[in-house]
Amino acid sequence: MSLFGLGSRNQKTFRPKKSAPSGSKGAQLQKHIDATLGSGNLREAVKLPPGEDINEWLAVNTVDFFNQVNILFGTLTEFCTANNCPTMTAGPKYEYRWADGVTIKKPIEVSAPKYVEYLMDWIETQLDDETIFPQKLGAPFPANFRDVVKTIFKRLFRVYAHIYHSHFQKIVSLKEEAHLNTCFKHFVLFTWEFGLIDKAELAPVQDLVESIIQF
Repeated sequence: MSLFGLGSRNQKTFRPKKSAPSGSKGAQLQKHIDATLGSGNLREAVKLPPGEDINEWLAVNTVDFFNQVNILFGTLTEFCTANNCPTMTAGPKYEYRWADGVTIKKPIEVSAPKYVEYLMDWIETQLDDETIFPQKLGAPFPANFRDVVKTIFKRLFRVYAHIYHSHFQKIVSLKEEAHLNTCFKHFVLFTWEFGLIDKAELAPVQDLVESIIQF
């Protein structure tokens, strides 16, 4: 059975899939993403389409990458447990603690699945807040929109880093590493194109990131 296939078991996700912002050009831009991804050229797929607003492009891709990571991690929940992963790490040198600045202001140590649960809840709250991700056509994006997007992508990267360090052998044994690698390549090329993640944050999988960027 394919870990990332279309079987009913494999549609398990942490939460329902989010749709692109409806009142904006979200649906139109989502079609552009699907079409360019279908061409197989990820470097072209991440580029801002001519004449489009960069915030609209960031918004629809943020939803898209949220869904991708949500589905990827959802397939690993039987392997990534509080017992197997008592802390959210990316190898022996990197540990991530959770804080959202609102309900949890001081970073706390939590298991990897709890960290991802907190993260997905937090991202969903941002996506559902129309003052951050406006749904109505022509509604302005907030001045700090790019900062919010950067924080979302920084934290989504940590899920990928954890998967590669803690669960990659399981994925290899299931012969699903090609799908994971393609999703991560798309993620890295997009964040690199728009400068969304500081280079220091990429250190846990730096060699892999550099091989994607330089290829």
